Amino acid sequence: MCGMPQQPPVRSTPARPFRPDASMSLITNVMDHSLDDGYAEAAARKKAAGQSALPKSLRARLGLAAGLVLAALVVTVGAAQARVAAPVVAKERQELIDRIDRETAAADKLESDVDALRADVNAQQRQALRQSGGNPQADLVSTLAGATEVHGPGIKLVVDDAKEASTGGNGNPRETSGFSDTGRVRDRDMQRVVNGLWQSGAEAVSVNGQRLTALSAIRAAGDAILVDNKPLVPPYTVLAVGDGQRLSTRFQNSSDGLYLHALQDNYGIRTAISVADDLRLPAAPSVIVRTAQPSTEKGTS
Repeated sequence: MCGMPQQPPVRSTPARPFRPDASMSLITNVMDHSLDDGYAEAAARKKAAGQSALPKSLRARLGLAAGLVLAALVVTVGAAQARVAAPVVAKERQELIDRIDRETAAADKLESDVDALRADVNAQQRQALRQSGGNPQADLVSTLAGATEVHGPGIKLVVDDAKEASTGGNGNPRETSGFSDTGRVRDRDMQRVVNGLWQSGAEAVSVNGQRLTALSAIRAAGDAILVDNKPLVPPYTVLAVGDGQRLSTRFQNSSDGLYLHALQDNYGIRTAISVADDLRLPAAPSVIVRTAQPSTEKGTS
């Protein structure tokens, strides 16, 4: 009968006492000999053999010198060209900026002239309708369609980007790139605001002076909000003509008003609403109202 093999007894080695002088000597040695002794011996052998990192022959030394001179020449020429080209580039950039400013001013003037001519045409059309004894409801239809200027009580609603979105970009929030787009007012937000005002009983609505009609479109182009293809700049001032206090209450209690309140609480979008006694809204451009009259002539058989 074989017994189980016995494991050798474990021998315990008595612990050596800690000697502070040994650890201090090791630290001193490391501090005094920071460079590996092997590197030091190799350098000494190389020095004793007369070896050097520089080339020995005259041709090699001249080649090295020529390479260094060539490298320095390339760097110098590049710096000189960059210095000469910098004013030219800056001048071309400034000329381009000036040209854009001139063309923008010319376009704004043409747009203003077009708006004035449209207003004159609309006024003459309304006067012609009155003189010809047209439909007495023509003025009402023209007002509801946005073709005439209106005024009356209503509310003023100001919607602006979050405060963090206005930092940087020389104060223009559309030139910033480091802020999340959740803090900026988007076209879908303005669509909900305008639709909520119509649903709450507004009779006429404008955004930053742009009168809205049944054909108006609010959309986005990049970071800009367009109303009838005209870019707007925040803050967005929405004017709505109607029963001021009732219109304000109904809008704030509607789903669109609660949506705007949620944007303010969650993303910091700034809003302010107030009731006004008299608001003036301009006529919408390029809107021509034509009314039909019933025919009194009897049809022939």
